[in-house]
Amino acid sequence: MDLLGSAVVQAVRLLLSGDGETWQVTLLSLRVSLTATAISLLAGVPLGTWLALARFPGRGLLLALVNTGMGMPPVVAGLVITILLWRTGPLGQLRLLYTPTAIVIAQVVLALPVVIGLTVAAIQQLNPRLRLQILALGATRWQYLWLLVREARLPLLAAVMAAFGAVISEVGAAMMVGGNIQGQTRVLTTATVLETSKGNFDLALALGLILLVLVYAVNLALTWIQQRSRPL
Repeated sequence: MDLLGSAVVQAVRLLLSGDGETWQVTLLSLRVSLTATAISLLAGVPLGTWLALARFPGRGLLLALVNTGMGMPPVVAGLVITILLWRTGPLGQLRLLYTPTAIVIAQVVLALPVVIGLTVAAIQQLNPRLRLQILALGATRWQYLWLLVREARLPLLAAVMAAFGAVISEVGAAMMVGGNIQGQTRVLTTATVLETSKGNFDLALALGLILLVLVYAVNLALTWIQQRSRPL
């Protein structure tokens, strides 16, 4: 309990004192995770909607692949991205390894299946009569898709929260593709692992508490939007 109390005090002190490294790590964590979540949302919602509505051979296998991706171990994603971005790899000439961009790419790989899978579930749970009613009213294809997504907005916001939670809290992929370089690619999770390995448990707990507060703040905002959008 003394250690936990000390961690809370140190977390508050680090933030209020304007500690440069702490704020840099915190802001980088927020930036890369929000970017990855936004990219996953922009790509995942259309793909998930298409998978929910389309019928074609192999659809079941594709859905199974998406569902498998929802449980992909972060270290596997980190390993694949590292191989692709390695200097002798297919994308090595881009020189993205050990940069924040590499972390975003790895996080997109982790978050995209989550968004696609939850979007498929959200669209499929809509009443089939709603789809027929929209088409009967003469909606164009884009209007039809937009209205379906709008009707499924509450579970889709839950998908956003799940995707953000998955990427902001992962450490394996960020460590592998980012390298945990101080001032460049160090994020809250990798910094917490580093301080734990050094035996600085109070500082590691403080960073962990900052991470929890950050996740809570983002999810609080998304939950507020979700509840305001709920039908009366």
